[in-house]
Amino acid sequence: MRKLIVTEFISVDGIAEVEKLPSITWNDEMNRFKEDELADSGAMLLGRTTYEIFAGSWPDETGDFADRFNALPKYVASSTLKALDWKPAELLKGPLPVAVRALKEGSGGNIYVHGSLSIAQELLRHGLVDRVRLLSYPGAVGQGKKLFPPGEQVPLELISATPFSNGVVALEYVPVAAKSLWASMPG
Repeated sequence: MRKLIVTEFISVDGIAEVEKLPSITWNDEMNRFKEDELADSGAMLLGRTTYEIFAGSWPDETGDFADRFNALPKYVASSTLKALDWKPAELLKGPLPVAVRALKEGSGGNIYVHGSLSIAQELLRHGLVDRVRLLSYPGAVGQGKKLFPPGEQVPLELISATPFSNGVVALEYVPVAAKSLWASMPG
């Protein structure tokens, strides 16, 4: 069974809007973090907005990372898009939880949700997220879209915390609901 991993850039106060995050210098440690994610990726699951942002920039990027990132299968959750230009890509059909359960039962490596906050939130609500990987930026931004909506509890168990020299901390969690599910599965 494939794992579904949510990966986000986030402030210490939980804001996951990249353009609002404190300015930091991207470094080799962050590069390794993203390289490790890419090596573990079998596909991407994106919402419409993130897909359109990525499709507007990634195809023009060059280099090994960009080539591998662009080649990943992309599954897009959207009720408004009719065609996808950034290939290979496929529109998900039916209710998101049902479509994602089917994807997870397939083969081809782990599925990463980049950005796509509303998709990540819905998948967390339905217990479909196996890991949450965060690059936590040093600073609070005060307002913006949060990964974890106010009023919703999401119990998480910390797997690792790695501070980087630029003040960013790489955090990895297992949602408690997913941990219980994996523990109950045979083999």
